[in-house]
Amino acid sequence: MKKLIQCGLAFAVLVTVFVTSARAAAPVADLNANAAKTIKASKDPLPVTAVEYAVVHLAIYDAVESIDKRYQPYYAFVPGATGSMTAAAAKAAHDALAGLFPALNYPALASNIDNDYMNFLTTYGIDPADPGIAVGAQAAANILALRANDGRFPVPPPPPFLGSNAIGQWRPTPSFITTAPPPSGAPGLTPWLANVTPFSMTSGSQFRVDPPPSLSSDVWAEDYNETMSLGASNSTTRTPEQTDIGYFWADSGPALWQNALQYISRTYLTNIGDSARMFALADTALADAQIACWDSKYFYNFWRPVTAIPLGDQDGNPATNADPTWEPLINTPNFPEYPSGHADISGAVSHALALFFGTDQMSFQMTTTNSNAKLTTRTFSRFSQAEDQVINARVYVGIHYRNSDRVARAQGLRVANWVFKNYFLPIGDPRFGK
Repeated sequence: MKKLIQCGLAFAVLVTVFVTSARAAAPVADLNANAAKTIKASKDPLPVTAVEYAVVHLAIYDAVESIDKRYQPYYAFVPGATGSMTAAAAKAAHDALAGLFPALNYPALASNIDNDYMNFLTTYGIDPADPGIAVGAQAAANILALRANDGRFPVPPPPPFLGSNAIGQWRPTPSFITTAPPPSGAPGLTPWLANVTPFSMTSGSQFRVDPPPSLSSDVWAEDYNETMSLGASNSTTRTPEQTDIGYFWADSGPALWQNALQYISRTYLTNIGDSARMFALADTALADAQIACWDSKYFYNFWRPVTAIPLGDQDGNPATNADPTWEPLINTPNFPEYPSGHADISGAVSHALALFFGTDQMSFQMTTTNSNAKLTTRTFSRFSQAEDQVINARVYVGIHYRNSDRVARAQGLRVANWVFKNYFLPIGDPRFGK
């Protein structure tokens, strides 16, 4: 009986330690959830949200590491930093969001950002006078100043991007589901994102992909015919499971991955410094992959299946046949096709996570908000499993070609490798700044 009691007490201590440790890492996941809510409510274009997540998490990271001092800062340590790391993270997140969405331009968000901050302080028992608050404020001010003229939402805005009516080139595309965006004939979305200052890369073109396949090639014919068959709204070859996979990933890529990052942080990390570093690494890779992808997209201006398939008899390839009535399963996004944005950022984030944890094998969950998906939460056993699935998913919904997805994934992996080798390194690591 005595041994049983001792075992029970030991188990209780272990549970208490685990819960306490997990709670110590939870603040960054909670701050990310608040940021995701705010960013979604802003209704900013989805590609731009990748940049916004990075700004928030770089502010959090520099605030936390100014006190933790285990890893190199992204921009700079706050001199003489003391206080609670949780307080610093909270204030950094609040001020970064307030800077990204100023009350003058986003009046409905200002009070929500303040309320989320005050509720967070209450939940975690943080004294508003904690010296960590000043650390977070300075860290956020540093990052906001660094990004003040990064090319987002240029004034005056550039003229609408309408592409070209030449064969093989993107042009405004039709929409078939009137209740879903974008509207038919919408011009190219945020072409200026290609020129936004990257967070880690030397330029948006640093990892520009090679040109898309020639329209006379076998690769083009294979891609064309696969998407024509599997991606049609009335496809007879796509299975119900493939349809559900397509719908699952037909959601905001940046938001989907924040959801996964929250799960991973709460499940596996027990230290706020590690959690801040993971989010910063993943969201920097995500943002730079998005910028790199946009550089390649608008450089090559390749056409979408919804345009190519009705004109398949004009591409000069005898292996492609036109179908003037062809429609994709979902509306086609209003920007060039090559390479795939979703596959690009998924490759970047999933590979960044594999580098962070030192393994590709990890069970994690991701939840979609797409109302058409029957299975809204999916569990993956490897980070690369999610990459594989998104490559298929974009073909299943009829908006991409397989080669474009594979090329995008490779671009995302190159971005993730670059970020991991050059940023968020341990103090004293000789690689820093090289």
